[in-house]
Amino acid sequence: MRKLQGFAASAVAAALLLGTAAPALAAVYSEEGRPLVTLYDEAGSGDFDELNGAAAEASFRHPTSIEVMPDGSILLADSANHRIRLLKDGQVSVYAGTEVSVFVGGSGLPQGAFADGKKEESFFSYPAGIDIDAEGNLIVADRDNHAIRKISADGNVTTIAGSGLIGANDGTGSEATFYAPSDVAVAADGTIYVADTLNHLIRKIGPDGSVITLNTPSDRVIEWFEGVVEETGDFADGKLEEALFNEPSGLALDAAGNLYVSDTGNQRIRYIDFEAGTVTTVAGGGELEDDALFVEGFYIDGNAEDARFYAPKGLAVNAEGGVYIADSLNHSIRYLHEGRVTTVVGQGGHGAVNGIETQAKLDLPTDVAIASDGSLYITDTYNNKVRRLEFFKLPEGWSAAEEIRVLYGSEQLDIAQPPILQVNRTFIAADSLADALGYELSKEADAVTLTNSERSVQFTAGSSEAVVRIGAEASVRSLDAEAYTGNGSIVVPLRYAAEAMGLDVEWHAETRTVILRKPQQ
Repeated sequence: MRKLQGFAASAVAAALLLGTAAPALAAVYSEEGRPLVTLYDEAGSGDFDELNGAAAEASFRHPTSIEVMPDGSILLADSANHRIRLLKDGQVSVYAGTEVSVFVGGSGLPQGAFADGKKEESFFSYPAGIDIDAEGNLIVADRDNHAIRKISADGNVTTIAGSGLIGANDGTGSEATFYAPSDVAVAADGTIYVADTLNHLIRKIGPDGSVITLNTPSDRVIEWFEGVVEETGDFADGKLEEALFNEPSGLALDAAGNLYVSDTGNQRIRYIDFEAGTVTTVAGGGELEDDALFVEGFYIDGNAEDARFYAPKGLAVNAEGGVYIADSLNHSIRYLHEGRVTTVVGQGGHGAVNGIETQAKLDLPTDVAIASDGSLYITDTYNNKVRRLEFFKLPEGWSAAEEIRVLYGSEQLDIAQPPILQVNRTFIAADSLADALGYELSKEADAVTLTNSERSVQFTAGSSEAVVRIGAEASVRSLDAEAYTGNGSIVVPLRYAAEAMGLDVEWHAETRTVILRKPQQ
């Protein structure tokens, strides 16, 4: 969006104050260049089990793929329960697969099977990737049945291709064979692309059910021990028919009908341009050592060629042509757009924490899907949950103003004495901040203390330190400027004061807005 005129100099000064460049009005970014987001639980108690009912109480066993339907309901491959589950109107139910689990052996876990028929009588075995076609049918990569299945909109399950046996044969229907297919992507004309993971191939199923292989099979082997070898994937860009992959496991079509591929074992995002007949690497890298199954995984944001992933899996392409990536073993969601990779959420290890991008945690996210409102749904596999990522939005009609304003979340704070900009910093009266955020305020000589149910923060005029007390623990936080007395109040630097109060602080330069958010939900 065109930059607003008339306050450019002030916006630049305030951007310097808060340490970030001015982004476009269409998005709000952190000073590290990440979009402002909040992660929530959408469904799943976290138990490794199977329970239908209210979303928060329902349970899953390693959900691995997700699809948002046109009506807003959500389908997911509940892989270790061998079912497709439905999340609709806050309730979780079985969409396809028998209602009664099959238990075999002493594991105590449900076992998969292979049977077509009515969806409530059908069987799957570790269903993985799913996608919806133009007619409302759900296409399923039935991984451990080595088959591609279809759940029709009228409730019947059929096998499109695959015999249930491991192989790499082309052909029609059951003549074709696969080896642990992990994802599917359906084109507008009904063509189905398949990530045939352990064959290290990209396959194509035509509307007539005929299967063809698009790239070259790998002939690479590694020797684990003397005389003990294993076939594995390889890497080569170039002509599609000569390209090599290493356990491709995620697919997404873009608006041009070309295909993004999570080349998981090569720690790359690849791009198949069908008109040009080429495969290129669009993000990620690393060397495939002679004695290694995979390229070593890392975590690096930045220019796409310098970025690094660790077992990238599910993909989703948004309206801007950007690609969301479930970077599974980095426990993060990454974003590839215009030659750069940034982390949207998840950093610093795995966990099950809700909150803003710098605090929230995931545990082996394996797929992403974009809802009509732009929010992102995630299969958080090892947390056995569906998570929802909301992108921060400015209030409707929000635009530039003469004075600096403050949002707490998406609500404007009613501040008696608006913040002021001086010596390249934003200052605010401590009593105005306390009133706006619901803190109790007490004054003593040249000090003021703000207290709520969680903490107290004391500021002293002439000091560049704040004393923070949480329970019985006290700590000292540095401010970037001294507090001072003005107009009968103690005036404090807004960013550092808000951070001492446990809030995240961001700056939206285009509208001269300070954004305060609670880090955890």
